[in-house]
Amino acid sequence: MNVTQAVFGVFHHFELAHQLHKRNHLQKIYSTWPWARLKREGLPRSLVGCFPLIHTTDYLLGRTRFYPAAVSAVMNSWNARGFDWWTRSVIQPCDAFIAISGAGLLTGAKVQANGGKFICDRGSTHQRYQENLLAEEYRRWNAPQPLSKPHIAVREEAIYARADAITVPSSVAKRSFIQMGIPAEKVHVIPYGVRLDQFARTVEPPTDSFEVLFAGQVSLRKGIPYLLEAFSRLKHPKKRLTVVGSVQDDVRGLLGKLPQEHVTFTGSIPQAELAKKMSASHLLMLTSVEEGLALVQGQAMACGCPVLATTATGAEDLFTDGVEGFIVADRDVDALAARLQEIADDPALQSRLSEAALLRVKSLGGWDRYGEIWDRLLHGLTGLPHKAER
Repeated sequence: MNVTQAVFGVFHHFELAHQLHKRNHLQKIYSTWPWARLKREGLPRSLVGCFPLIHTTDYLLGRTRFYPAAVSAVMNSWNARGFDWWTRSVIQPCDAFIAISGAGLLTGAKVQANGGKFICDRGSTHQRYQENLLAEEYRRWNAPQPLSKPHIAVREEAIYARADAITVPSSVAKRSFIQMGIPAEKVHVIPYGVRLDQFARTVEPPTDSFEVLFAGQVSLRKGIPYLLEAFSRLKHPKKRLTVVGSVQDDVRGLLGKLPQEHVTFTGSIPQAELAKKMSASHLLMLTSVEEGLALVQGQAMACGCPVLATTATGAEDLFTDGVEGFIVADRDVDALAARLQEIADDPALQSRLSEAALLRVKSLGGWDRYGEIWDRLLHGLTGLPHKAER
């Protein structure tokens, strides 16, 4: 079976590419990053195609102080359409074409015309569902709404209709598609894995303090106001919340009005440093209101750090509530604060959750389970027989 992929940048698609290559399926993966960035992903150069001009330009301009959002929106649209035109012109006949959502509309149609299958891989909830939910959150906090980009939803929904299958990383994401009218049988849940070679327990959390960690974009989508409010209610003589990630514009003006006692903002940090912080933390808190499946949950569990997450994070597809961590309703500060206090008050519970989290992640086998589920789906869609792995 020959499989081709298309992805903006990297995301999790290179993990999938490694799994496909391992199973003799990968024909090519196309990306909008240059080879200078992609070579660190560890695939042979012959298997990687690059269309970097627009995405790289947009990225570099975005690092300056003078790059209007309206111009960035136009560049993003050009990138998606240009990438699609380019992949359509260079793609070779294949049995299946997997494109990250927003990519591959024209290319997918060409693959289908030649007898192949087109799969849309969506990393979060349905685009319009996501937009509606986040608009509600902006209104709730009286935050400035980002520039409207209606072309994105139009293109996304055209791709959903065109694709033979849609893959999502969690049940909560699948439910959003069903709610928006997509047939349930068209949507397939394939939870992400974790790099066990990069995330492992290296130290024990301190015994004289209670260390809580958040990792991700500091934004309204990630539920930062609920995180800070819940943590402020925690009664502990020596508590600390470390917030790792870049602060986004939608929450920047709100932060000054939110409780921040015993809270440290570090900005983005390297993965190796994040792994160390996870090992040294008693708990990872994720308070998202919208998500696909937050990768940091599995990473934290691999470091022996249990997770307190909202239902919106996709946690139900990674661990069992009350066994390896806890899952509460999103936006429920009372429930977050109650579980947080329960964990802080009970060192035995902390140890029990930590050990269970380690066992759970190891049983998933890193990214191999992800690859196995994809393998079954691809063979089911194409009807092709299995072949031996490399």
